[in-house]
Amino acid sequence: MRTTSQGHIIQLDGIRFIAIALVLIEHLFVEVNTVPVGATGVTIFFVLSGFLISRILLKSKEKNYGTEGGFRKYLSKFLIRRTIRIFPVYYLTILLLYIFNVPPVREKLGWLALYGTNIYMAWNKTWMGSMDHLWSLAVEEQVYLFFPFLIFFVPKGKLVPVLGVMGLLSLAFRFYYYYANPDFAIDDWIVTYVSTPACLDSFALGGLLAWLQVYRNDFFEKLFSKSWPVVLAFAVWVLLQFWSKTFDSRFNVSFVVLDRTVSSIFGFFLIGRAVMGYTGIMAAFLENPVSIYLGKISYGLYLYHNFVYNHFHSGPMHPTVRIFRKIYQYAPDLKGSVAFEALVVITLTIAVAAFSWHFFEKPINALKDKYA
Repeated sequence: MRTTSQGHIIQLDGIRFIAIALVLIEHLFVEVNTVPVGATGVTIFFVLSGFLISRILLKSKEKNYGTEGGFRKYLSKFLIRRTIRIFPVYYLTILLLYIFNVPPVREKLGWLALYGTNIYMAWNKTWMGSMDHLWSLAVEEQVYLFFPFLIFFVPKGKLVPVLGVMGLLSLAFRFYYYYANPDFAIDDWIVTYVSTPACLDSFALGGLLAWLQVYRNDFFEKLFSKSWPVVLAFAVWVLLQFWSKTFDSRFNVSFVVLDRTVSSIFGFFLIGRAVMGYTGIMAAFLENPVSIYLGKISYGLYLYHNFVYNHFHSGPMHPTVRIFRKIYQYAPDLKGSVAFEALVVITLTIAVAAFSWHFFEKPINALKDKYA
């Protein structure tokens, strides 16, 4: 396992880069892309988050369980560190969007402020414009509300069965909702996509990954010492995409019910192998300074990308749209080039995320060790 002197697993930043790249590819090439790679990217983030928070919580439990005030120390440290990492940049973004009156932030401020965007979307079976992508951050925060209790109070010998039941119930929820609605369409799919119960198989697999590393490390090393399980899991994901295309409706059992579970299994092996350390070309890619850097700023890349430009919701007066108009005055042949527009948006998004990381997120993150 390749780590920094602080214990940071180096190749996981490269995994973050892969996940955010998949999200950006889907959003930027929405006109031509037909494979749900963005959904896979989000799922990889969920599995990775489940692994990292479970790993932190399991180690903290080992240190604090049975000690005086142990649960208070365990919970407060986790919540303080998560709050410092997630809240400041999120709420600053919401504040700026409110000031500049970016729709629908003023109308839906309560949902945004309370990390309830996914609940709003599922309840109303609708999206939220340029705020659409914040549903996944809401899911993460909702998971953070109960995972610490789950990890601390469930005995370590029973945690794996509990995670297994959680994952199966998540799959069953999507299965039931799909077959309970004979005319299943995009509004129904929103429920099975953004609801927290529909995402828990990803977090359960992440939790299992952490449990294996903490309590069954010999088995963990044996399971993830080779890359062929990653290739096999990816091949199954590819076959699932081909199967999905054989249905008349886009919203079929493959896409609605099985895609997240299969993507989670792929993420499980992808991440586990990265913890052990890929070799060869994959190691060179994941440990490349560019991959590591973009992985480090992936939270900002995800948070800001829909505001930098959204194909469906960026109006004629949006700054990026105005930049495009200016460019096309001097280079009209570039107009309509999806690749060129994607390059411009990616450049702008990286610039915004990098500025946020160096001048806002990184200095605030330094407070984590001071206060927790």
